[in-house]
Amino acid sequence: MKRIVIAFLLLITGLVPLLSQQDPVSSQYMFNTLTFNPGVAGTSGLVCATALNRQQWIGFKGAPSTTVFNVGAPFSLFKRKHGAGLVIESDNVGFDNDLYLSGIYSYLIDLSIGKLGIGVNLGMISKSLDPTWFIPDGDLFTPPDQDPLIPVAKENFIAFDAGAGLYLLSDRYYAAASVTHLNQPKIRYTKEGSEDVTTYVSRHYYLTAGYNIQLSNPSFELLPSIFAFSDGRVLQFSVSSLVRYNKKVWGGVSYRAGDALVGMAGLELYNGLRIGYAYDFTLSDIRRTTSGSHEFMVNYCFDISLGRSPMRYKSIRFL
Repeated sequence: MKRIVIAFLLLITGLVPLLSQQDPVSSQYMFNTLTFNPGVAGTSGLVCATALNRQQWIGFKGAPSTTVFNVGAPFSLFKRKHGAGLVIESDNVGFDNDLYLSGIYSYLIDLSIGKLGIGVNLGMISKSLDPTWFIPDGDLFTPPDQDPLIPVAKENFIAFDAGAGLYLLSDRYYAAASVTHLNQPKIRYTKEGSEDVTTYVSRHYYLTAGYNIQLSNPSFELLPSIFAFSDGRVLQFSVSSLVRYNKKVWGGVSYRAGDALVGMAGLELYNGLRIGYAYDFTLSDIRRTTSGSHEFMVNYCFDISLGRSPMRYKSIRFL
């Protein structure tokens, strides 16, 4: 079984080119997988909803601020297993405000090694600009109104967006690959007196995997995982390790290469509600102007046939 996981990861890695920051970062990616991989929907057998808020680089003017809500659920149709879901994501960076809205469908296949979800998401992306420029004095700097490629007024454009993903889940491990902005949505900005400027949202490729290691004390589990995504030019890579106690309390660290060292903690309340928090210790040069990043997560899963959250989970994922 381990050989199958390794082969799967090597295959995916070979397909992913070596980050534009068009897609937002998430330190608690293990709770947020549905946002970037539609194959997750329905694989847990439960209805799962997650809300996440990230305030990045506190103290840095115009720093990224991201809010995500996603929900996924299984259903049966024509004696086959399926999944459905919804993702809403708001991402604000400087004077750039983006809104993503996407519906999800996944086809679920029971394999001898676990459950495979093959998913697609279709929706829209709304990109808004409301720029305020500061131009230093001197002849070396061109005012924005004299450059046809620089917007000076408020702009908004909506485009169709699509993605796809594979998600393999077993009792001991998970592995996944996905791509967002599959159609590379074209964004057109207008400027009075100039020709329209067209840009696009580049494809982003995602890879994530994790494993469950039962420690000698049966109350404790070690949950290592990896996460990587790329726009085809630059790669961002994270390695994480969580320790979970009695499937109710967890804590651990994550390292995002060249960017941050992350501390994470969370717990499950008696009603099945899970709450998580992550703090990023910035390692890059921007650390001189920021006190770090905060990320809050709330998650709730329940069996729709029972109308309540189950007390025990076989899956190593919290979703």
